[in-house]
Amino acid sequence: MNYRKSTKRKIKSHKSRKLPLAIGLLTIIAVATVVFYVFSMNNVPAGKVLLHTSMGDITIQLRDDKPTTTNNFKNLVKQGVYDGTIFHRVIADFIIQGGMNTSASVATIPDEIGNDNHNVIGTVAMAKTSQPNSATSQFFINVADNSKITYQDGTKFDETYTVFGTVISGMDVANAISKVATDSNDKPLTDVTLIKAEIIS
Repeated sequence: MNYRKSTKRKIKSHKSRKLPLAIGLLTIIAVATVVFYVFSMNNVPAGKVLLHTSMGDITIQLRDDKPTTTNNFKNLVKQGVYDGTIFHRVIADFIIQGGMNTSASVATIPDEIGNDNHNVIGTVAMAKTSQPNSATSQFFINVADNSKITYQDGTKFDETYTVFGTVISGMDVANAISKVATDSNDKPLTDVTLIKAEIIS
């Protein structure tokens, strides 16, 4: 009789330990699932944009850690703002710049510099005035490593221009554009046209 009572007590005690363990395990699984879901949602690839130019195609992989700048660029692409524009500023061993918009008003966006903002060869950044947070639609492709540039006033290139993408195809086209003949204002003597920009992923 005592043996049975003792056995029953043991079984009851064992079951009472299992329940909190199961609840704890389910809680851990639930938290892990939520964390994974949130992380996945915040790290969705920003996509790619294809620039059809009069000298060939350039494909840009957009960055997902510069959401304001990337989304601004994508929205302008969707609106067709870049279609039919020209690369109006071209400097060999420096940049090719396009996106000048004369047909619609584009609001300024805040700079997104961060710690990982490097204007190395093949990166794409927003052009702007000398004032902070003044970028609108104009962008440029670095055809040289401009990350080490420091101006006379101490301003650093990387601390000024937000890098929001990288050329993953067509860098040869960007380099060719950078070498066309230009006037004294760095504008190509023969227009280099951005025929159409489109989001491809």
